[in-house]
Amino acid sequence: MAYKSDIEIAQQAELKPISQIAEGLGIGEEYTEAYGKYKAKIDYNLLKEYNESPDGKLILVTAITPTPAGEGKTTTTVGLGDALNSLGKKAMIALREPSLGPVFGIKGGAAGGGYSQVLPMEDINLHFTGDIHAIGAANNLLAAMLDNHIHQGNALDIDTRRIVWRRAMDMNDRQLRAMVNGLGGRGNGVPREDGFDITVASEIMAIMCLAEDISDLKVRLSRIIVAYDKKGNPVTAGMLKAQGSLAALLKDALKPNLVQTLENNPAFVHGGPFANIAHGCNSIIATKMALKLCDYVVTEAGFGADLGAEKFFDIKCRMAGLVPDAVVIVATVRALKHHGGVPKDKLSAEDLDALERGIPNLLKHVENVTQKFGLPVVVAVNRFPDDTEKELEFISRKCAGYGVEVALSEVWGKGGAGGQMLASKVLNAIEKEKNQFVFAYSDEDSIADKIRKVAVEIYGAKEVVFGGPALAGIKQAEKLGLSTLPVCMAKTQYSLSDNPKLLARPEGFEVTVREIRISAGAGFIVAITGDIMTMPGLPRVPAAESIDVDDGGRISGLF
Repeated sequence: MAYKSDIEIAQQAELKPISQIAEGLGIGEEYTEAYGKYKAKIDYNLLKEYNESPDGKLILVTAITPTPAGEGKTTTTVGLGDALNSLGKKAMIALREPSLGPVFGIKGGAAGGGYSQVLPMEDINLHFTGDIHAIGAANNLLAAMLDNHIHQGNALDIDTRRIVWRRAMDMNDRQLRAMVNGLGGRGNGVPREDGFDITVASEIMAIMCLAEDISDLKVRLSRIIVAYDKKGNPVTAGMLKAQGSLAALLKDALKPNLVQTLENNPAFVHGGPFANIAHGCNSIIATKMALKLCDYVVTEAGFGADLGAEKFFDIKCRMAGLVPDAVVIVATVRALKHHGGVPKDKLSAEDLDALERGIPNLLKHVENVTQKFGLPVVVAVNRFPDDTEKELEFISRKCAGYGVEVALSEVWGKGGAGGQMLASKVLNAIEKEKNQFVFAYSDEDSIADKIRKVAVEIYGAKEVVFGGPALAGIKQAEKLGLSTLPVCMAKTQYSLSDNPKLLARPEGFEVTVREIRISAGAGFIVAITGDIMTMPGLPRVPAAESIDVDDGGRISGLF
């Protein structure tokens, strides 16, 4: 059989009109706003109709520490949703929206792969319904209002050396990371240092994904700290009277996007905060709506479980009052061998010794979710053709030591049918295993103690070192009365530590927090470790070089 690319599979699929998908969920026309034939916005006011209705079961898909070998978390999420439906369950998935930067950079799209995709994948991976553009416009309107206030007399006495709000663009462009603007004379504004973040790293993206409704959105927007005055007091978006106009730009973006899988099952794709600098989950509104509409909802968190799942639990679940019913941790034999020190071009060969060295990474994530957070876990091994029976048996035996089931997942090549074993084991875990969900820290813990608990208990660090700017940032947050907020760790995704070169399960390391950023609107404190960038750059050979469109509008090269 000839190999088909993701986009070829997607373009050959038979999609149902989005109105049929909405009808199947019981969503009336009054709440459905079609964006063409196969996409729709669903009015968040629909949730008011379901206030007294019970929630479905919430399943989180996370993964081991990412590697160049790939893990397939989104593909597994889509495939598991399809598999549950194929077993007669009413299920849907809830995913993040892809950012254009990674699509044209190195990562590619984020709509799944093979026969486990959400469609239309070209639209989802490109402009979709314009949500991310709306967030970029709101971010930059706030920046423009801030600079205009200074230009028009600076009644708030803003210290131009302490402006913390940056501009945003949904593209990887390292040239814009740091810059000086306002040049060219008095009429062009006040010269100052500035820079751009990628739009999905904007606090406004995090705010949209954590807001409960339009009123909550406006309150959160008003709390954004954009600068400090010359006495050191924070200046907020509310003080600039910006929250109303920002919310006006975001009123449609706040509505979840309804699409479908290859197997015509429903999916919400909504919101996409960076999993480094923010919490890396889809919107609370989309997740809550899905839980009211279906018996099972499969969602995912960004990067490995140390980043994505921890923030899903400690930030999203804490704010939204959600309790997950089960967690799937995705791994591959190839990725575990990479953690064991095998170079990318040698990963196809059987190597039990390398697997022995690399599997502690998976087991640490299993330990965290089962023992630290108290949740049932199933390990999904995303199977590759060159995986050997000995390697697969080795993983199952190691996980059995933690009382955790392992399921082979073949959803990439077989769709929902290839995920039925995984779905059955997840259903069994929900029904029979104890759920003793707890957070990693309490609201009353100090900011420093919250950071220590995540670093020591979840990452396995020996200690946390706070740099001078980080200590000053903690003091500032405490002065503002924000010490009860959860912490959002900004750390490399490539290691349990803050050093991307430390693979598997490193021990005896220190985590260095170099800076604290206050996301008062989103409602969390960001702890910056390592060399975290909020504006990525393009690689030597960007994916953009392979993307094209023909005379009929048919796109190629997306993956």
